[in-house]
Amino acid sequence: MIKIKNLEFSYNRKTRLLSDLNLQLEAGHIHGLLGKNGEGKSTLLKLISGLVFPTQGEICVMGFEPRKRHPEMLQEIFFLPEELPQILLSIENYEKVYAPFYPKFNSEQFDNYLKEFEIDSKKSALNKLSQGQKKKVFIAFGLATNTKLLLMDEPSNGLDIPSKGQFRRMVASAIDDERCLVISTHQVRDLDSLIDGIIIMEGHEIVFNEPIENITKKLLFKVVDRNESNDTEIYSEDSLRGRYQVSENITGEESKLDIELLFNAVIANKNRVKNLFSTKNN
Repeated sequence: MIKIKNLEFSYNRKTRLLSDLNLQLEAGHIHGLLGKNGEGKSTLLKLISGLVFPTQGEICVMGFEPRKRHPEMLQEIFFLPEELPQILLSIENYEKVYAPFYPKFNSEQFDNYLKEFEIDSKKSALNKLSQGQKKKVFIAFGLATNTKLLLMDEPSNGLDIPSKGQFRRMVASAIDDERCLVISTHQVRDLDSLIDGIIIMEGHEIVFNEPIENITKKLLFKVVDRNESNDTEIYSEDSLRGRYQVSENITGEESKLDIELLFNAVIANKNRVKNLFSTKNN
């Protein structure tokens, strides 16, 4: 679905935003793209969709070079930006204007998604909606396009807690073997129980890219006594319950992935984590 090799990008000659970036993503998965603000997550999504062009390196999306913006590629990509465009149309007219660009758009699905988000009227003007309501409309539209590639940049920003739960359910139901979703966020807990692959950017590079099943094989997430320490510990932080710990899973014990702990562990000790995951299973 996506192949990126030795990618570099900069907005000016003095500042390089992305450096020697390599990434390969397959269909049938929901990938979480995590990183602090300013790491280049949004820019990476724009590069994939052909909105900006790499300084060096190669990008291949569904067999196409994004910068050439082939119609066959564009009709299979929907990009939801963090900053939504100002559109002076009703929801109904927005659908009439933009749905024809996507051959697999399903109007019935769009209506159902809007209903689940409790948006009752398609007569509502988009520019009159709150930021959260507008975000719901664009999420619903993006899912209803049924494109092979769906890119979402901070989609949960502006959503209240019940809406975030609705969002997770809708996205989970939309994935199939031919579709790839990439969701960029710094609010890692919003992706809990949704994604099946985690990509972490740090220092403007991709420092981690693993499916969840590999993560829980290699790492153990648990609460330990505050005084407990061992050589397998990679990262820990105090809490009211004790000490949350990420350690090497040398016993094959099962544990529930904590995305926030994983993110902190990778950022704090990326070389050790990288070495652990580069080691082949016995």
